[in-house]
Amino acid sequence: MSDYQKNAKPDQEFTGRYLVMFPEGTDTQAAMASLTETTGLKVAHSADFPDELVQDSDFEKNEAIYLDQIGVAVVNAVPDQLNRLSLTVADASQAVLIEPERVVYAINELTGEYLKGFRDAVDTLLERTQQTEKSNGEAFTAEQEVQATGVTWGLQAVRGVPSLLYRSYNGSGIKVAVLDTGMDLQHPDFVGRNIVTASFINGQTVQDGHGHGTHCIGTACGPLNPSDPNVPRYGLAYKATIYAGKVLSNEGYGGDAGILAGINWALANKCEVISMSLGAGTQTQGYSQIFENVAANVLAKGTLIVAAAGNDSNRSNGVYNAVSHPANCPSIMAVGAVDKNMKIANFSNRGKYAPYGNVDIVAPGVEVFSSTKMPTKYATWQGTSMATPHVAGIAAFYAQQSKANRGYALWKKLVSTAKPLSIPTTDAGAGLVQGPLSRLILKPWPLAVNEEALTD
Repeated sequence: MSDYQKNAKPDQEFTGRYLVMFPEGTDTQAAMASLTETTGLKVAHSADFPDELVQDSDFEKNEAIYLDQIGVAVVNAVPDQLNRLSLTVADASQAVLIEPERVVYAINELTGEYLKGFRDAVDTLLERTQQTEKSNGEAFTAEQEVQATGVTWGLQAVRGVPSLLYRSYNGSGIKVAVLDTGMDLQHPDFVGRNIVTASFINGQTVQDGHGHGTHCIGTACGPLNPSDPNVPRYGLAYKATIYAGKVLSNEGYGGDAGILAGINWALANKCEVISMSLGAGTQTQGYSQIFENVAANVLAKGTLIVAAAGNDSNRSNGVYNAVSHPANCPSIMAVGAVDKNMKIANFSNRGKYAPYGNVDIVAPGVEVFSSTKMPTKYATWQGTSMATPHVAGIAAFYAQQSKANRGYALWKKLVSTAKPLSIPTTDAGAGLVQGPLSRLILKPWPLAVNEEALTD
């Protein structure tokens, strides 16, 4: 990344590469032949790479790579070459989509003077949420509650740990892909888990040198019983297969191409849920049509993408920014953040450009305790990044509940079962994500119920 790109404003950060998508129904071979004839570029295919794992270095080495699962080409070309592509499409009513590749960040990464404003806002939130008084009977405020139950407030709020008379879901048989900064594979809480990894970052393994990815994976798929007995349960789908895709570097940033390659990889592996706590700020109306087309196709194939709405707002100072890219795409479920009092988080972005760019649902995103990279091991963070994996974990529960809950159906299940809150829909969408309840008949009535026994 050049110094110019590092110092550019969020809506000006690009890598220099381009994303190309041909109209729906265009034959792949014809499309690639057209790309080659028009631009002179040689095109490689993701299907030619082992496990369809295409890294950033591969994009650099090849003139163009076509991601076969999602139908997007990442190319190194000048705009004039690409603009000529539209003239080669037989159906003139549809244009070739060409977009510059954006730089994206771990969604809680803030820089410059805004960080101070964010920090001050969070300090105010912490003071309020540490109070013992409850608001409208909806709060999960007291730390004593965590100590008494051994479960984080976030898991309680999303109904991730049901009561005695209800079956507990655990994500068994479901594949959850978390596309982020990777995962600390040395973390003791994940020993023995089914974990599939891939790095899309040049020169970096999936090992998480940042901590953000491990935190998000912890919430979505963390253990039933953490290795430290003094630590509360913080993870939801503790029997799901984890697909840890490193699409952001250890410094916390990456490009659209890596994200799309990660989605391509997750789709090739038939993951039911993709969680992305990442994005780039948006200052104007509109969304990436390429990401929208990809997300719509992925939904139709039975995979749900959930993404962080973004932390660009400062509500206490009257700043309400729009949902970030790519969460602002209509076919990606945008997740906002709430605090323990079920109030919208000060930093959480707003749906400003209806009917698209909406916040679709909210989840706990303030004072969220989860795993992080070693040796720190655990951390309490805030952000829509932290809210998103709560939704991913609950989505895994519904996917486990029924094979019918896939893609569009899974989306509908999540929003139809969400708990309405006293928050405008522009901020909270359908409301607070809620886990499934399925009543059990216990025989005989036990003195205590082992949750593992109920889920196997």
